[in-house]
Amino acid sequence: MTIKLKTAVPGPKSRKLMARRLRAVARGPFHATPVFLARARGAVIEDVDGNRFLDFAAGIGVANAGHAPAAVVKAAAAAAARCVHAGFNVTPYEGYVELAEKLCAAVPGRGPKKALLVNSGAEAVENAVKIARVFTGRQAVVCFDHGFHGRTYMAMTLTSKVKPYKSGFGPFNPEVYRAPFPYAYRWPGSNDPERVSAECFRAFTDLLTSQIGPDQTAAVIIEPVLGEGGFVPAPASFLRKLREYCTKHGIVLIADEIQTGFGRTGTLFACEQAGIAPDLMTLAKGLGGGLPIAAVVGRAEVMDAPSEGGVGGTYGGNPVACAAALAVLKLFQDGSLLAHARALGGIIERRLTDWQTRFPCVGDARGLGPMRAVEFVRDRAGKEPWREAAGRVAKHCYEHGVIALTAGTYSNVIRLLPPLVITEAQLAEGLDVLEAGIAEVRP
Repeated sequence: MTIKLKTAVPGPKSRKLMARRLRAVARGPFHATPVFLARARGAVIEDVDGNRFLDFAAGIGVANAGHAPAAVVKAAAAAAARCVHAGFNVTPYEGYVELAEKLCAAVPGRGPKKALLVNSGAEAVENAVKIARVFTGRQAVVCFDHGFHGRTYMAMTLTSKVKPYKSGFGPFNPEVYRAPFPYAYRWPGSNDPERVSAECFRAFTDLLTSQIGPDQTAAVIIEPVLGEGGFVPAPASFLRKLREYCTKHGIVLIADEIQTGFGRTGTLFACEQAGIAPDLMTLAKGLGGGLPIAAVVGRAEVMDAPSEGGVGGTYGGNPVACAAALAVLKLFQDGSLLAHARALGGIIERRLTDWQTRFPCVGDARGLGPMRAVEFVRDRAGKEPWREAAGRVAKHCYEHGVIALTAGTYSNVIRLLPPLVITEAQLAEGLDVLEAGIAEVRP
């Protein structure tokens, strides 16, 4: 057994730290659990009270290669010993260039590609939109219902959910339009993914034709699998139709793979499973193995549209973060980690499908590869979202040694984001805790 609890959760040291946190730290930064971390390795977190947890959150999809993998720690330490920061826009360095080369080689798509390194997913999204607008000479950007793209102003405007992400922060950026996402479980009239895909695509084209104009549209941005929106995969047919439409009308297609990238769906990037290559891809989270780094990668002619100095920043492509990211990419190189991720995905899918059959509160079980979730409803016929059930299950989990996160537009989803190095035995142990929590859910 990996889980080992020495105290009730939260323990006394965590409670004392929480009191300090409430006095000193602004209210805005959210914490999903009252557990204060002391250390983490692989798929295991140990708190300040000595309690040991299985991690089904991975730092919100960051620790795909595990917490503190030895190769990443070694590479980052060696880079820090040479130089912590000088600024690529002052004195360029090889690590930035090498990482850009590796990302260009890894991202789907034929032809020359280039990359820009930044610090966060939101910053990557902001820059992708800037690049698309300069390249096309157009202004309109189309995003999708239930999407999440970050908390900076353009990224927040693109984000769908109002609370907590947007409430009170308006006015938002202009020339942003929202289309329906093919969320089959909640689509009126049908749950068939292909029918929903077709109807959703018609709604998308109607929006552009009637309200925007394809010739006025700079970019379409989509998550291949909704992240904060509840782990809903876009059907491959829908993504392929978007690709064809954007190509026909000269629109830049941006794939936001910030949460889906680096093995999270069982392939290096989720777009691979739909057989599409976006014009631009935004990356972050799993890229740095825990260090803050993000990227925009795409067609060279698109990436080169901004003038020199038009994109970038002081910390973008920090040498320590670049070294960590290069080490992360090397861990995926031989394919064994991706194969293990796919095996994990099969195990999770079977368990979640079983829960959907056995527990009336589980309305939907879905995902792609090991990126999976269950959606809680008060009754299956009406599909009324049951936020409290998801909250209760998440609380049960951390009280019994598993860190799990809620998600979804209605906050009624439990999502599974275990580090991809988790063993099958550890995964089963954590899923048993999650199942016990679901079994306790009562109206």
